Amino acid sequence: MSPIVSFRQMKDGTRADYQMLAALEAEYAQALPERILASLSKLDEGLEGYPVTRYVHSLQTATRALRDGADDEMVVAALVHDIGDDLSPYNHAAIAAAIVRPYVRAEVTWIVEQHALFQSYYYAHHHDRDRNGRERLRDHRWFDACADFCERWDQASFDPDYPTEPLARFEPLVRAIFTRPAHDQVFVGAEGV
Repeated sequence: MSPIVSFRQMKDGTRADYQMLAALEAEYAQALPERILASLSKLDEGLEGYPVTRYVHSLQTATRALRDGADDEMVVAALVHDIGDDLSPYNHAAIAAAIVRPYVRAEVTWIVEQHALFQSYYYAHHHDRDRNGRERLRDHRWFDACADFCERWDQASFDPDYPTEPLARFEPLVRAIFTRPAHDQVFVGAEGV
C-alpha cells in the first residue's frame, strides 16, 4: 500500500507530502500509454450505426496517416483523435486535444482540437446546419493541415474492407509519445506550454 499524505485539506500539506505525491504521480504517469491503449480498445463497443466501430475507425485513421507518411506525432493523433467520444460525444475533440497537448507540438494539438468542427463539413448540411463553420478559422496557419487530416484520413476511415493495421502496430508510438516529459519544449515548443 502506498503512503498517504498527512493532510485533509490541501492547504495543510507539507513539503514532504507534496514531494511524495510528485513521486507517485511520476510513477502513475509512466502507465499512461497503457491507459490510453485500454481506452482505445473500449471504443470497440458503444455507438452503433457506422459500418465499423469507433475503434476500427481510429485504427483506420492512424493507418491512413501512417501510409501517407505522417510523422509519429500525427499518426498518434490520428489514432487517439476520437478517444473522448465515450465520455463527451459532443466535446470529444477537446478531450482528445487535452490528452495529447502535453506531449506533441502545438500544430498537432490544434488539429485534434478542431477536427470535429472540420469534420462537420461532410454532414452538417444534412442536419440543416452550416457545413462551412470551419471557414471562421480560414486564416489560421494550420487550417489546411486540419482540412487535410479530415479529408485524407478521418472522414475516409469508415470502410470495413480497408486493410487496417492492428493496434499492436501503433503501441510503440503510443508508448514513445506518452512517456515523454510532459510540457517539454523540445516536443511541444514554446507555443504548446
